[in-house]
This record gives sequence, structure tokens and C-alpha cells, in this order.
Amino acid sequence: MTAIGNLEFIFLLLLLFIAVFGFLARRIGTPYPIVMVVGGFLISLVPGIPEIALNPDVIFLVVLPPLLYAAAWTTSWRDFRYNLVSIFLLAFGLVGFTVAVVAAIAPRIFDGFDWRLGFVLGAVVAPTDAIAATSIARRVGLPRRLVDILEGESLINDATGLLALQFGTAMVIERRVPSVVDALLTLVWLTAGGIALGLLVGWVVDRVERQIDDAPIEITLSILVPYAAYLAAEEVHASGVLAVVACGLFLARRSVRFFSPSVRIQIWSVWQALNFVLNGFVFVLIGLQLPGIRTSISGYRASALLIDAAAFTLILIGVRLVWVYPGATLAWVLRTHAMHQHERRPSLRNVFVLGWTGMRGVVSLAAALALPASIPGGSAFPQRNVVIFMTFSVIFATLVLQGATLPSLIRALGLAGTAGPNCEEVEARRIVLEKAVAYLRDASATDAGWADVYSDLIHHYEQRLATTGPGQDGGRDAIKHNRYVELSLEALRVERDTAIALRDEGRISDEVLRRMERELDLAETRLDPAADA
Repeated sequence: MTAIGNLEFIFLLLLLFIAVFGFLARRIGTPYPIVMVVGGFLISLVPGIPEIALNPDVIFLVVLPPLLYAAAWTTSWRDFRYNLVSIFLLAFGLVGFTVAVVAAIAPRIFDGFDWRLGFVLGAVVAPTDAIAATSIARRVGLPRRLVDILEGESLINDATGLLALQFGTAMVIERRVPSVVDALLTLVWLTAGGIALGLLVGWVVDRVERQIDDAPIEITLSILVPYAAYLAAEEVHASGVLAVVACGLFLARRSVRFFSPSVRIQIWSVWQALNFVLNGFVFVLIGLQLPGIRTSISGYRASALLIDAAAFTLILIGVRLVWVYPGATLAWVLRTHAMHQHERRPSLRNVFVLGWTGMRGVVSLAAALALPASIPGGSAFPQRNVVIFMTFSVIFATLVLQGATLPSLIRALGLAGTAGPNCEEVEARRIVLEKAVAYLRDASATDAGWADVYSDLIHHYEQRLATTGPGQDGGRDAIKHNRYVELSLEALRVERDTAIALRDEGRISDEVLRRMERELDLAETRLDPAADA
């Protein structure tokens, strides 16, 4: 088989694994990152499975930008800004604390490590991956503010961890410690330069998008944007991560003005699929790495490696738990006194759950694999394979241990909620419907020739308004509205079956059927939003 043929086979194999493990995760009710990591690990043990190496350049340059962009796009800027103090204390404070602790303890745990190598290892494992944590948190009803903080932390701490890794690698290679001034200047440029370039790219895209209303072109442009922001920032040695995040947050708010409804529906579907495939790709690849990583380490007993990895993982879990309690208190003090936010003191249960969600992901493994194989002079980068193995072990253990136990922990602490009414959404729906009814009534007064049309529309909106708001769920209007929805869905089903029968009889073409199906799908989604999920 040619090299291209091998690449195609591996790509198809990965897509198959992603589909199978995704289906299995849905059937057993487990977050797909956990199932995919474990599944990839088990598959890697099967004889004859080709070794699939994780290339760090693929992760940083191909996979990471769209994943960051998608996460930023679905993040609420209002909530992100409101929780900024809590997010920064985790994304900057906790990362720095983790690096410092690992730098201090690594020489006492691992043979051949000094504090510089400990610094490198700490920088590699400091960033967390919130995909598994937030997917669990949403399903079991964890308070929304905790989910917002977790998402915000994961958006930023990749940049701080990679900055620390840059310093650590330089200390190992050049055998010198950068001055405080150099470190601060680098941090300022990485942060300010990355954010500025991300906003610039977003501003340009905003102007371009307002001239276009073509779904294929806009979808293609949306895929191009995160790569443009990331590469532009990296080219000037700023933070590509922060550039993508800033660009995504900016364009998410502006998109309500430049996306038409049909484009918005199509682009959302494309990005849902792309996000799932890319996440599945990296989590399956994580599981597939162990055999290759283990065979690359010589001179170590397997039992000793496993003991060291277990101890190191427990230390990292403990470091996060130690930080979050005083960190949460400090954040509360700053938010209530300096920023005048009306926040209740965080409960110990909430803080513990926040501490238990420190799962590591693909950025850590890619950072470890990106360490140079050799240093100037030709000698190998010291303990590189041990760093990679420990990173893999931490990722695997935190995803499986913490991820699998998080739902039970949330329920045991009494933090699991039910998907009750969202008061903010209910109020917004009420106001929107009232405005629509008021407009129709005013318009009907000056357009008497269409009084029957206005009457039907006003009646439809009043029906929806009657079932919107607290305390209405059990009323007669709610029952009537539910029956209306049921009958409407049945009528749509009859329309769909009839259209399909006409196609099967040859009376309409497949193109006509597709147009009719699209209209029916949109109508059904409006009546039953759960069907789209």
C-alpha cells in the first residue's frame, strides 16, 4: 500500500472509531471523551492495529484553532466578563501555582529531574480540558455559574500553560533563568498582541460578512477564520490561543447582524459535526498513544513508572483542590468589594466540585510531544520520554477517574438539578411575544383589508404568550398549547409521508422533496426544540 493509501486507511479507521465510540457513549450515558480515550487505549492493544503517532504540529496548527473558536463562539461574553476574576485566578493563578509546586517536588519523585525539568513538566500538565467536565455538568444540572467558570478557564489557561512551557524549555536548553522583566514583557506581548490581532481579524471578517449572503461561502469563511487568527498571532510571536478566543467572542456577538436565518442554521449544523469529529479525533488518539510511549522509555521498571505516575496524578489533583478554596474566597472578596458584584460566598460543595474538574486533555499531550528531541550540542533533551509518559498518565487518569466519578459526586453533594424553567429565557420570550402582538395590533388598525389575516396571527401569538411565564405550566392554556403542538407535529408527519410517497411514485423529483423536507424540518424544530438536540 502506498503512503497515501496508508494515510487514507488510518484516517478512515479513526473516523470509524469516532463514530462507534460516540454511539456507545450515547447508549451508556457516559461523556464521549471518556469512552473515546478508554476505547482508543483498548484498541491500541489489539495485535495488527497500525501505530498512529500523535503529531504535535497537527494538534496545534490543525485541530486546536477550530476547537478554541467553537468554544469561544458558544461562550456568553456577558457571563465571561462577569466571572472574569474567578476565571483569571484559575487560568493564571492556578497554572502558576501548579508549575511552582511541580518544579519543587519533581526532583524528589523522579530520578534525573532538577527543578528546571520539573518546571517544564508542570507547564505541560497545568492546562485543563473542560470538554468532559462541562458535558457532565450540563447533563446533571450543575449550577450554570460553575459551568461558565470552567469554560472560561479552559479558554485561557492553554495560553498561560504554553507560555510557562516556553520559559521552562528555554531554561533547560540555555541553562539560564529569564529575568522578571523579560517574563513580564513576554506575558504582556503574548496577551495584548494575541487579543489585538484576534480582534483585528474579527473586525475584518465582520466587514466582509456583511457583503455576503451565501451559505457555502460563509461556512468556508468560518472555517478559515480561526486558522487566520491563530497563524497571524503566532507569526508575530503573540498568543495564537488568545487571538482565536478574542476573535470568536467578538464575532459571536456580531454574527446576529450578518448571518441570515438560513445561513445560521446551516453553519451551526456544520460546526456541530466538525466539533464532534475533531474532539473525537484527539481523544481517540490520546488512547492510542500508550504502547508507543511505553516502548520509548528504557531503563525503567513498569511497576516503578506506574507508581510514580499514580503519585504524580494524586499530587496534581491535590494541588488544584488546595488552590481552589483560598482562590474562591479571594475571588469572592474581589468581586464583592472591588467590583461591587452581588455574589454570595461560594459554598464548600461548589468549590470542591470546581476542584474535582481538573481534567487534562490533548493540549498537554501535544505540548509534551512538542518538546525538542535534542538540545544544542547534540545531546538528547533530558527525561523527555518520562515527561511524555507522565503527561499521558495524568490525562488518562484524570479523564477516567475524575470524569467517571463526577456525576456521582455532583449528585452526592446535592448539586444536581433538573432542567427547570430558565427565568431569564422565560422573561425574554414574554417580552418578545408582547412586542410582536403590539405591532400586529397597531398594523391591523391601518390595514383593515387584511383583518382576518391579522386576527389569525394575533390569536397564534396570544396562545404562545398565554403559556409563557412562571406558574402557567399547569393551567388550561398550557394543556391546550401542548395539544396544539402534538396535533401540529402529527400534521407535519402526514405532510412528510405524503411528500415521500409522491417522490416514490415519480410525481416529484428528489430536489423538490429536499426543499419540502427542509421547510418541514424547520417547522418541526420550531415546535419541538428537543428534536434538534
